[in-house]
Amino acid sequence: MVDPTDVTIWLALWAGVLSFISPCTLPLFPVYLSYITGISVQDLQQSKNPTIRARVMTHSLFFLLGVSSIFLALGVGASFVGQFISDFLRGSSGLFIQKISGILIVLIGLFLIGFLKVDWLMQERRFQFATKPAGYVGTTLVGMGFAAGWTPCIGPIFAAILILAANNPAQGLTYTSFYIVGFALPFLILSFYISTSKWIMKYSTKIMKIGGAIMIVMGILLYAGQMARLSSWIFQLIDGTWFSRLG
Repeated sequence: MVDPTDVTIWLALWAGVLSFISPCTLPLFPVYLSYITGISVQDLQQSKNPTIRARVMTHSLFFLLGVSSIFLALGVGASFVGQFISDFLRGSSGLFIQKISGILIVLIGLFLIGFLKVDWLMQERRFQFATKPAGYVGTTLVGMGFAAGWTPCIGPIFAAILILAANNPAQGLTYTSFYIVGFALPFLILSFYISTSKWIMKYSTKIMKIGGAIMIVMGILLYAGQMARLSSWIFQLIDGTWFSRLG
């Protein structure tokens, strides 16, 4: 069951959105749509033909199916590793994994805002097909190749989600699912309104830095063991308890 006051869940959702609108993904979005649909970028941006839009949306769904399959597999794997470490270390495992996770998320946040420079993280590694395999199966395979690769933006962000999954194996699949939803929703929306992507591109770098700052804060809270307290405070805020105390 999803706890709406669990801050980490909404962090995962935001991380998915951030991955899509990042400078590594959004500028290439029209090109990817053109590649999987076989329709030129110009026609995609200018055409309002319902048939073309239906084709774009269908291919987008199959692309996201491929992306989701890889992300979910990695999320399950991270949860398994986290559970294995927890069972191996037993009593002290929770605190150990929590603190390591907090440190790693802070480092990823510093990388995203540009404060920390790591050359090997800046190298892009992506599975690419010389020619796209035919049909919707081919589109799904392209999505799988996209998710299995590494970019300087998506890689570190999704790595943070995998760290959270390892830190809390019971919720690992939930965190991964919310990340996928965060990535998929803007993808589908902009697939329908592709011309809007030009406006968002102007602000993608600034949004990326804001996202990095949020990750730093969350990493510090996770290291200090304050995530649960933050979730409790938000629950009280929603419930009205906190405001009643002020009164």
